[in-house]
Amino acid sequence: MKTVTSRDNAFYKELKALASSSQARRKAGRTLLDGVHLCQSWLDLRGAPLHCVVSEDALHNPEVGNIVTRVEQLRGHVTALPEALFGALSQVEHGVNLMFLVETPRPQAPSAMTVSAVLLDGVQDPGNAGSILRSAAAAGITQVFCSPGTAFCWSPKVLRAAMGAHFVLEIFENVDLAELIKASDIAVLAMSGYAEQKLYEVDLRQPVAWLLGHEGQGVADDLMALASHQVVIPHAGQVESLNVAAAAAVCFFEQLRQQQAAR
Repeated sequence: MKTVTSRDNAFYKELKALASSSQARRKAGRTLLDGVHLCQSWLDLRGAPLHCVVSEDALHNPEVGNIVTRVEQLRGHVTALPEALFGALSQVEHGVNLMFLVETPRPQAPSAMTVSAVLLDGVQDPGNAGSILRSAAAAGITQVFCSPGTAFCWSPKVLRAAMGAHFVLEIFENVDLAELIKASDIAVLAMSGYAEQKLYEVDLRQPVAWLLGHEGQGVADDLMALASHQVVIPHAGQVESLNVAAAAAVCFFEQLRQQQAAR
């Protein structure tokens, strides 16, 4: 284990840039996982990080100590920081001061969809994006395709909202969704508050792609025209529509319900 005490240290400057800039994360192809839950999930599902960063006081926490020991057993690098230096990196309030530096996974996107997937068309709110990823993973969906206008999935806010779902999903960013839909044979279901077909009337026992749009404008017109179905979630209340993340969860688990009933 090494200790860094200076803000002028080159490694600390790299961490500071990654913690504060989405552009830096994209350029470096690296991101920071902030907090015990994300670090533990990465360790369990992906193995050792590039680097484990911990505050000196957090080393006395048994849970953090166990994670640090596992990283060292896997021959990973560990660096301790004074509380003030760590605090300048972390966006987690009242958290346990632990971070992993990891390579941002960049899986090769398939030319066509063959399994159930989620298509995000300009979903800009990081909390919504993260919640959708979490629901998708919980419902057994494994692939997520994001348009260029969608929130960067490996940003701190999306990571926190998804609670480790990233590590069991294949996430493809900057995807031309129109070309992907045209190349694929599975049904594409676009969510729309103006649709006439109800979600519960659609056969979801086979793989489908869920097309979810921008929080305000919804799915773009050109993509809507390519969808196999335009689907609405019926509701009895006075509200106009559901939040996109809530709507996504309803859809994913209706598909899971139908698949389990078919078995």
